[in-house]
Amino acid sequence: MRVANKVALITGGASGIGLSAATLLAKEGAKVMIGDFNVEGAKQAAAQITAAGGEAQAVFLDAGDEASIKAAVEATVEAFGKLTVLFNNVGLTNLQKDVDVVNMDLAEWDRLMNVNLKSVLLGARFAIPYMQQAGGGSIINTASMAGFAGDNVRSAYGSSKAAVVNLTRYIAAQYGKDNIRCNGVAPGLILTPAAKNNMPQEMLEIFGKYNALPYHGEADDIGYAVVYLASDESKFMTGQTLQIEGGHYMKNPTIADIEEYMSK
Repeated sequence: MRVANKVALITGGASGIGLSAATLLAKEGAKVMIGDFNVEGAKQAAAQITAAGGEAQAVFLDAGDEASIKAAVEATVEAFGKLTVLFNNVGLTNLQKDVDVVNMDLAEWDRLMNVNLKSVLLGARFAIPYMQQAGGGSIINTASMAGFAGDNVRSAYGSSKAAVVNLTRYIAAQYGKDNIRCNGVAPGLILTPAAKNNMPQEMLEIFGKYNALPYHGEADDIGYAVVYLASDESKFMTGQTLQIEGGHYMKNPTIADIEEYMSK
């Protein structure tokens, strides 16, 4: 019961990392509101959590719409009486339109900044007054390792996630005296259902070649970190972003190729 008596809103909670976090938070004693554009999926997730003995409800949430985010926060407080944990987890990417800076679709840049970054701002904006009323809280933002490294594509996605990392610091600095902490999680490749269904085996093998660990990440690897950041176990931690990426970005990028060369 690591998060007993806490009330959490998880955005993008119907699947993947969000579903893992919702499930684990409920298992550890939190009351959970699952917000998602896929409201039927959110309802199914809430039903599964309830059937397992947890307490969860679902609400429609469009992370690109300010009024929808505000309504989800208010629905959480109405359902459970308070809000003490917010997991800003919604994020979009588009490999067809979000390419290099010369050729990217500028409308896609605006869309990703709105959903990936502004939704984090708005979630915090609407949640913080309720956390102040509750005597404190924990805001957790999903960034990405794309926010710490360059790439040939996904210029908008990586830029939006880098901004999430720094917005996390700003929220932490501005509201720490209200006993409100703000931290982030930056996943590397995580084998969510979407990743498994859309990534060829050859691509998975390339990622595996450059990981420090001999396996890929799973949604629960992030979900457990969210539980930690939501709990009082992390009460002296704020403004930080945990990089959970299997050592993929830690090593000299030539190591795997050099090892292959030396073995010949």
